[in-house]
Formats: sequence, structure tokens, C-alpha cells
Amino acid sequence: MAARSSRFSSIWQSVRSRAALAAAAALCAAGAAQAQETFKVGIVSFLSGQAAESFGIPAVNGAKVVIDAFNKGSAPAPYNKVGFGGMKIEPIYVDENGGATKQVQELRNLYDRDKVDAVVGYVGSGDCLAVAPVAEEMKKFLILYDCGTPRIFEDGKYNYVFRTASHAAMDNVALARYLKARNVKVASFNMINQDYAWGQDSRKDFMWSMEKLFPQAKPGEDLLPKFGAGQYGTEISALMAKPADVTHSSLWGGDLQAFILQAGPRGLFKRTQVVLSAGDHVLPGLGDKMPDGTILGARGAYGLMSPKSPLNDWWWDLYSKAYKVYPVQAPYRMVQSLLGLKLAVEKAMAANGGKKPTAEQLAAALRGLEWDSPAGRIRMALGNGHQAVQDTAIGKTRYDAARKMVMLEDIVRFPADCVNPPANMKAEEWIKAGFPGAKGCP
Repeated sequence: MAARSSRFSSIWQSVRSRAALAAAAALCAAGAAQAQETFKVGIVSFLSGQAAESFGIPAVNGAKVVIDAFNKGSAPAPYNKVGFGGMKIEPIYVDENGGATKQVQELRNLYDRDKVDAVVGYVGSGDCLAVAPVAEEMKKFLILYDCGTPRIFEDGKYNYVFRTASHAAMDNVALARYLKARNVKVASFNMINQDYAWGQDSRKDFMWSMEKLFPQAKPGEDLLPKFGAGQYGTEISALMAKPADVTHSSLWGGDLQAFILQAGPRGLFKRTQVVLSAGDHVLPGLGDKMPDGTILGARGAYGLMSPKSPLNDWWWDLYSKAYKVYPVQAPYRMVQSLLGLKLAVEKAMAANGGKKPTAEQLAAALRGLEWDSPAGRIRMALGNGHQAVQDTAIGKTRYDAARKMVMLEDIVRFPADCVNPPANMKAEEWIKAGFPGAKGCP
């Protein structure tokens, strides 16, 4: 009887051991499956058309090197966890060229056909205005990494849509403040901006800022060529015929390159102080064709005006070594959006037991979040925590023949609270009221 009992006990122990091994194997398999789970993200920017060379392609290049670093776990802390919380990041790249109607369909395809977990994208303000309500209607997570119009979150209210960079009011307020800080004489000013949301908002923000900081200055030419016009002979003639002390422009991409290449030889930049709200991204391509002494911004403390930090050193080296050119505003804006997305995913996973987060969980994690980027601190401070503010800088061009590149000098830095409206005011109201609550202005 004792022998039978012993044999039964032995058999039972063997069964228990096998069960334990099976359970352990199941757990390992589940862990492996979780480790191999992917997070699909749609990346949308201009891959063709006049905005591709100086803006869209550099932004996508920035996404590629950063996502590769994330997947290898080689980014610096606190961004050094592999992928997004252990999930491999799988990017899907989409061309923004083609207009707002096309982009709405492409966005739907990303969510419905490609089953992406998030979309990061859009440069054109018209595209952002079109896709934001669609993502909200679909209850899908969307990060606008660029586009400038303040209207997105000032005129609309969203649960699933975010913008991880400052809007264009900052750019134009900073330009006017730079002129004031450097005691530039401004008795008159002309403007040339594109005839769509970005250009219209930019001209108004600059004009209202000038009314407050230079009340004696008289506006002159107010030109609104079409987006993608490419030829500016008529506009340059008008600006030359009635030259002002300052000429403001928010032209960008191929339009800005064309304007500079056409206006420079005709002497416009020698007859007026040209100020560009978003001009840094054309500097590497233009080289010595960029007139000296042009005052410009980068839509943030980006590129040659970026702050010194270990995170910025890592990013600068990563991008420069991969593409043999330094990063300008578009890749800077792309990387800060992906850094924010990574932290939001991992914050959401920490709160939900390590599972891939839903759109609702992602939105809750990103709302009101702050993080360090190569350009400094990013704060989701406006639009009920959906719109970012950040520091910016303005500088002046000078071609360095020895280095064979345009340098920026006489740089003035502006803290976020100096050039962005407070949470309780729209940009237009804030500027017209004389910038109440502005802090730390030089």
C-alpha cells in the first residue's frame, strides 16, 4: 500500500511539474507576443511638390532616424525604452501633397485600412483644418506636428486631436519684439504672405503686433499671392516701387526659395529690412544666394538657433550624420512630436497595466503633458491641454565663406510666456490687448 502511495505521489508531482512548465511556457509565449506587438503610426508630410525639398522630406527623414533609434533603444533617457513601451514602432509614410480633400481620404485610409494606432502629420494649415474634425469624428488619435494657424484649437474643441508645437502667433509676435529689442527703425512696413489660412493669420498677427510695439509705423503694400505661385515678379515690382523700412513675409518652402532667388538680384533686400517668420529651413539649400542681414525665425528655437543641451547634441549628431546636413525646423518639429507621443504611450501603459493604449487613454496621457525636446521644454498649455507652447528665437543671416554656409548671428531668445497667449485668451485678443501677462520678454 505504501509503495502504491509513493508511486501515486511521484506521478502527481510529475503532472504538477508538467503543468507548471506548460504554464511557464504559456507566460513566456504571451510575453514574447507582447514584446513583438507593434505600434503603427502614420507619418504624413510633403514627399512631393514645392514643399517637399525644404520641408516635407527633412521632416520625414527626422522621423526615420528617431524611430530607428527608439526601436533600438538607443535614445537618451527618458526616451531609452525600446520602441514605445516595448512595442516595436511601425511607421507608414504618406505624401501630404494633393490638397485637403485628398488628405481627408488618406487619413481615413490610415485608420480604417492600415489600422494605425496614431497619426502624426501635416504642414499645411488648410490640411490641418480639414483633417482635425475627421479624426475627432472617428474618435482616432491625431498629432498635428506643424501647421501654424491658431484657429485649430481657438475655434474648435477636440478630445483626440493635439498639436505638439506652437502656432504661428508666436512667430510674428517674436519678429515684432525682435525689431523693438534691436531698436530697428520702422516708420513703414510692407507685407507679402500666401493667400490661405497660414498667410492670412500670419499677416494679421504681425500687423497687430506692430500696432502695439510700433504705433507710429504705417502699413503699406499688403500682398497675398496664391500658395505655390512660384513667380513673384509683379509682387517684387510693387515692393520696389513703394519700399518700406521693413518687409514682412511668412512665405515658406519652394515659394520662399523662389521669392528670395527672384528678389535678391533685383536688390529688394538692400532697399528694405526683410523679416521672415519661418525662414531658416531654406538656408542650407540657398547658401550664398541668401542675402546677408535678413532677420528670420525658425518657428521655434530650432537649427542654428537651438539651445545647447545633451538631448540637442544627440539629436543634432543623429540627423547630421545620417543626412550630411544639419536639422532645421521641420525635423525639429517632427522629433518633438514623436518624443511627446512616446512619453504619452508609455504613461498610458503605466496606468493600464502595460497594455497597448486606446485612443482615449493616449489622449488622457498627452493632455497637459510637458517634456524636454532638442528645442527646449514643450508644454501642452493651451486649448485645454491640446496645444503646445515653447520658447523661440530670432536671428540675422550672414554667409560664412570659409564654412560655405549661412550662419545666424545677433540671436535673441524669447521664452514661451513672452510670445504665446495665456490659456484664457485667443491670440488675436491677446495681441490687440497689448500682450497682457507676457513674461520674461527681452
